[in-house]
Amino acid sequence: MRKEQFKQIFGLQKTTLLDYPGKLASIIFTGGCNMNCPFCHNSELITLPKEGRIFEEEVLSHLQKRRSTLEGLVITGGECTLQKDLKDFCKKVKDLGYLIKIDTNGTAPQMIKDLVADGLIDYVAMDIKNSKEKYKATCGLEKLDLNKIQETIDFLMAENVDYEFRTTVIPKFHNKKDMEEIGVWLRGAKALYLQAFKTSDAVRDKSLTEPNKEDLLSYQSILSEYLDTVLIRGMDV
Repeated sequence: MRKEQFKQIFGLQKTTLLDYPGKLASIIFTGGCNMNCPFCHNSELITLPKEGRIFEEEVLSHLQKRRSTLEGLVITGGECTLQKDLKDFCKKVKDLGYLIKIDTNGTAPQMIKDLVADGLIDYVAMDIKNSKEKYKATCGLEKLDLNKIQETIDFLMAENVDYEFRTTVIPKFHNKKDMEEIGVWLRGAKALYLQAFKTSDAVRDKSLTEPNKEDLLSYQSILSEYLDTVLIRGMDV
């Protein structure tokens, strides 16, 4: 029976009011990622963990019991779109009547298109790591197919599904020029959230520092020339 289960769940947060906009939700964390971002707060999930797997039946049982109060499930990672059995799992969650949001780096556009076409996801949050010029370095990679990322951006901006873009702001990686280039790149997008990086023991690069309020407000102003909605998360401004 377990051979047919969603195999890469390594974390379950039973309740969140923050991760699915406007919804009371649970979150599951998948293992494995094709990026190596030095600022990732789930760095233990970049490489597929050898221990700590949660069987899908535990998640589905939790969702079944909380159907009267919970509204949605957030699937994050790691990079959840790498999982071949993601669609089957989403179908089971949908059968329970839940909305589903996925967090993605946008490198698997066909998976996202398939999930949307089959009515299996309701909201996509896609990370925009940086300007095109600095994308690879920000992701901790030597090679990266930006065409895949562009394909996902184009698909989302066609408003096939509710979505948001989000950029985690880190002084080491971002400046005003980068924000200008991101704005041009995403011109006309529905929404971009600037997320203030937070230091953490889980982050691989311990030299990274948090942005200040003035820089975030400056970046918001720059991006607002290109996008209707640019909001700041993770800092009171």
